[in-house]
Amino acid sequence: MQNIILFGPPGSGKGTQATRLVEKYKFVHLSTGDLLRSERKRETKLGIEAQKFMVKGELVPDSVVIGMIESAVQEAGDVTGFIFDGYPRTVPQAEALDALLASNEMSIDRVLVLDVNEEESTKRLLDRGKTSNRKDDQDESVIRGRYKVYLDYTVEVAGYYEPKGIVVNIPGEGAIEEITELLASEIEAIA
Repeated sequence: MQNIILFGPPGSGKGTQATRLVEKYKFVHLSTGDLLRSERKRETKLGIEAQKFMVKGELVPDSVVIGMIESAVQEAGDVTGFIFDGYPRTVPQAEALDALLASNEMSIDRVLVLDVNEEESTKRLLDRGKTSNRKDDQDESVIRGRYKVYLDYTVEVAGYYEPKGIVVNIPGEGAIEEITELLASEIEAIA
């Protein structure tokens, strides 16, 4: 079993690459956004709890998010591995994820960081905003704010995993297929 964190700034292609890696390796794709939507739609206890925060425009607490991830891990059963997309976003979330995985006799094998500069990230998200109607992808100041949050808070997650020797930086600019191959070579190098 392999457990991968796909990491990078907004617009780095995490979702695109996660989809491609899931197809190639049959991983279970755990996206916090997808989990939140699914739990709310199914009206689970965690989904109802998350909804209380989301309607107020507040962040869903780590305890609720890790509860959703724990449910997804337990429901998955016997799988080839997990690819975590959009989680963890903070060091406390990384610590909670490590504890959850350890309690299931698992660990993170690789943190694959898609390196994309702010200008490319902004361009990609503005382009996506034209076709997706996502308001947060149509306002350049909002996009640049998200990139700053990534630099100020989320980058620390890679630093948390760095001493374990499992962080690998991958150029996230270029042809989608080439980036997929770079990611695949790192996954296949896991002993």
